[in-house]
Amino acid sequence: MKTYTSAVEISHLRKTYGKLVAVDDVSVSVAEGEIFGILGPNGAGKTTAIECAVGLRRPDAGTIRLLGLDPHADRDTIHEIVGVQLQTTAFPAKLRTGEILEEYRSFYRRPADVSELVEALGLAGKLRDYYRSLSGGQRQRLSVALALIGRPRIAVLDEMTTGLDPQARRDTWELIEHIRDRGTTILLVTHFMEEAERLCDHVALIDHGRIVALDTPAGLTAQARGGKTVRFLPSAPFDDRLLTELPEVSRVEHDGQHVVVTGTGELVNAVLFALRAAGLEARDVRLDASTLEDAFVALTGTRLHEEHKEGALT
Repeated sequence: MKTYTSAVEISHLRKTYGKLVAVDDVSVSVAEGEIFGILGPNGAGKTTAIECAVGLRRPDAGTIRLLGLDPHADRDTIHEIVGVQLQTTAFPAKLRTGEILEEYRSFYRRPADVSELVEALGLAGKLRDYYRSLSGGQRQRLSVALALIGRPRIAVLDEMTTGLDPQARRDTWELIEHIRDRGTTILLVTHFMEEAERLCDHVALIDHGRIVALDTPAGLTAQARGGKTVRFLPSAPFDDRLLTELPEVSRVEHDGQHVVVTGTGELVNAVLFALRAAGLEARDVRLDASTLEDAFVALTGTRLHEEHKEGALT
């Protein structure tokens, strides 16, 4: 089987709806075997870009290659190697969960182990239940299972854990990590910061149809506030130069009796060692590292909320 440097290549993608520009000159390259995250607020163009990438929508401009294949010209082959879970999926109310899984399983020559999938996604006890009786979270987990049942080389997951409780969300994360470890490339659209920070090798932040930043989660968070912040109460006053002369420290500020130090690297150890060497003690020490949410707010001016509004163009 041929190996490609990039599993997904999107170049200068553009999609409009009348005067609305949903996707504006988006270019990304996703390496084989990585989890690539796409983050953005409602209406940013995330889902439109993904639907163009897998051939569900035809872009106005740009090129798309999935393992070297065109999603429109090579549609039949794409269906064999790409699994897709979209935000909204529906099935006939009187189909049973097990029947849906078996039907999808029959589409592939080398399907995944259904029992393994349903166990990992918490659906093992729901195989005889009608689709209409499943909760929103259970339907979401079923759609993820269907995206993975064909052992795809590329899996596209759009808001895969929306509606799941915290434990189910973490179980799904473990499954995705396991699937990635088997060599599957994953495109993950999400608005959960913790999800992106845990799973993604690289993240693209999209706002108003354009990529505003692309880096590793750690690289993006480092941009938010220039690194880490440590806050403490000193045992006695001291000259700020004690800390400002440290290579790890970029700024020292005072908040009442507390000292707030911003910097990078082994900031906490450097600060505590310098204080100890000067005969001082740091009390009430708190480390506040920048997060992916901080980076997103800094770069777009928008805060992503955990409550995901339905029905928006995403």
